[in-house]
Amino acid sequence: MATSSCDLELEGLVSELAVSLAPPQRRAFEAAARDVLAGLVCSGPGAAYRALRDLQRSYFDPPTDMGAAHEGPRHYRPSKLADGPALAEDSARGRAHARSRWMRGWRG
Repeated sequence: MATSSCDLELEGLVSELAVSLAPPQRRAFEAAARDVLAGLVCSGPGAAYRALRDLQRSYFDPPTDMGAAHEGPRHYRPSKLADGPALAEDSARGRAHARSRWMRGWRG
């Protein structure tokens, strides 16, 4: 248990570094981090961070699909344009689009 302000800072640092880990890896990392910190002289959170950063990287398992890392409700923003029906040639915007395509010389 943390007793001094330095111990409290180090516990906070371990908690911060453990947040990005999966629960089984988090528990293993926290145990290994406490073992590493037990051998350190408390010179501040900077020294502790430098000692723990490589340890945290060894426990971190990045997602295999980068698309999955940027999905979910946090990254979804509803859009009237994307969620709405396709523009038809007979709508005002559809006619303007067809006219501008024709003016550029692109026919299709």
